Amino acid sequence: MSTIQFEHNEKAARLIAEHYEMPPLAYVHSYGCQQNVNDAEKIRGVLADVGFGICNGPEQADLILFNTCAVREHAEQRVFGNVGALKGLKEKKPGLIIGVCGCMAQQPAIVEKLKKSYPFVDLVFGVNSIDRLPEMICDRFEKAKRVVEMPGERTEMRTDIVEEIPIRRDSDFRAWLSITYGCDNFCTYCIVPYVRGRERSRRPADILAEFKALVAAGYKEITLLGQNVNSYGKGLEEKVDFADLLEMLCQVPGDYQIRFMTSHPKDASRKLMDTIAAHDKLCKHLHLPVQCGSDRVLKEMNRHYNKAQYLELIDYAKKTIPGVTFSSDIIVGFPGETEEEFEETLELVKKVGYMQLFTFIYSPRTGTKAAAMPDPFTHKQKADRMARLLKAQEEIAFELIGRQVGSTQRVLVEGHGRNEGTLNGRLDNNLVVEFTAPESLIGQWAQVKLTSARGAILLGELQA
Repeated sequence: MSTIQFEHNEKAARLIAEHYEMPPLAYVHSYGCQQNVNDAEKIRGVLADVGFGICNGPEQADLILFNTCAVREHAEQRVFGNVGALKGLKEKKPGLIIGVCGCMAQQPAIVEKLKKSYPFVDLVFGVNSIDRLPEMICDRFEKAKRVVEMPGERTEMRTDIVEEIPIRRDSDFRAWLSITYGCDNFCTYCIVPYVRGRERSRRPADILAEFKALVAAGYKEITLLGQNVNSYGKGLEEKVDFADLLEMLCQVPGDYQIRFMTSHPKDASRKLMDTIAAHDKLCKHLHLPVQCGSDRVLKEMNRHYNKAQYLELIDYAKKTIPGVTFSSDIIVGFPGETEEEFEETLELVKKVGYMQLFTFIYSPRTGTKAAAMPDPFTHKQKADRMARLLKAQEEIAFELIGRQVGSTQRVLVEGHGRNEGTLNGRLDNNLVVEFTAPESLIGQWAQVKLTSARGAILLGELQA
């Protein structure tokens, strides 16, 4: 932490102690991807560092922060609805501080809307300003005015990576670890490069230090995060790629497993597959978003690979990594996608055999190239295609899940199951199993025999 950061944190802690008779509480709610969840953990860490306690609901909070997502329109509308619902709470509690941060706050039009239509919102700041939160709180207290960062004022040009931000993790046994920030891919449907900026990789030494600290603290599962983890290393002085990083992390002694997301097919290499195959600590599940099975649409999406290249990568992974399973993202109804092109996607889904599929009807994002493309198909047509895709995937997944029955597997126990006395845990392949077990096993490893499947949920028996 820099000297200036430390001074702002110290000043904010003093002002907060003077302002509140009792230690204040903060409620932080995050929308969207795992990167946002990790950012929210950092926000809670910064707030705890200056004297805030953390609470689980807005009613008892003295500060409410919504950490937002801009990937789809629906997510933005949810945020506006939830922010609007706080107006009455602010009227009852005038001293309440309300903030909106994250990806939505990187868009000038969104910030203008917050300024004009939601005057009771006190803090607005983007994804690169978490470390500046104590400074903003100081300004709020000292100047008694709104603190709104317009995109482009300070954060847009910021390319440095701030290390040593305090963090308050949501779990004692599962952790997120960011290795890259931003994205250089500029897929035509995606707003992420515009709100999170260009790609930057953390230095290997910084990642390794954080990773070792997590292992030493007893974390059992560590998930590496980035908009495109496969392009890790770009711009670094060290000659290191993502496979090299994984190799380095796997040398750390300890009882843990590593996951990562998200992989971009254009940068996924045979070297990466070989590395996954070589290390037991790397989960044998690969999330490899294909988005579409049509070469024409993939080109319009600016994905930089074709169907044949994608399937070649899948085939190599299947041959190289014993028991590998796959998940993917699919966009249905990209502008101009024809029925025949959608059928190509269905064909690809059936050929790969995904264990899990995350599906979305195309949502136009203002400022992206795809938003200006002609789109002759109706929402109903797209919804009908989505229903057919989901039906096909359900049949594939249920068949693959059923194959797991009868095996005994190592499971990381995560929490309570749906029925009294049961717990649930996650397998290496990311599937969830429920079984009867004592609560003391939460956060531990367990050997579980998979006895049956109920839809997408496996049922099992704890083994001695």
